[in-house]
Formats: sequence, structure tokens, C-alpha cells
Amino acid sequence: MRQFYETGSKAGIIADHAKRLSLLLVRLDAARQPQDMDLPGTRLHPLKGDMDGFWAVWVSGNWRLTFCFTGSDADDVDYVDYH
Repeated sequence: MRQFYETGSKAGIIADHAKRLSLLLVRLDAARQPQDMDLPGTRLHPLKGDMDGFWAVWVSGNWRLTFCFTGSDADDVDYVDYH
């Protein structure tokens, strides 16, 4: 995700998701807590089990942007297919 966010390279992502991912990443960069990502259509939700402490927002279909917060900074940002 870092490469996409910093350079716009679509390597490793579905090209059709680029616009939404870009918007979500800009918002995540500005966020200071998980609830800052609770915007209409994002479907913000906490994760459980091995991912306890992480949060996810909807990108498209089964694809989610996952992240956690360390203090007021988003960490461990990933783009994953849930199923």
C-alpha cells in the first residue's frame, strides 16, 4: 500500500480499486483514531481473532483496507481479500 500511496503505482492492487483506495488512504493519513474512518459507505468495523485491535473499511466486493492505530497514527495498513 505504501508504494501505491506514495507513487500511484497500481502494482499489487486491482486497477479498478485505485480511485477508492486513494481516497481511503488520504483519509486514513489524516485520521487520528479509527472512528475518523467511519464515513458513509466505508462500513468501518473492528476485526476479531488474530486481527484483534485492527479495523477494516470496505473497498469493493470482498476487498478491505485494514489498519490499526499506534497512538494517533495508522499502522500496518493492508489491502486484503476477506474471502
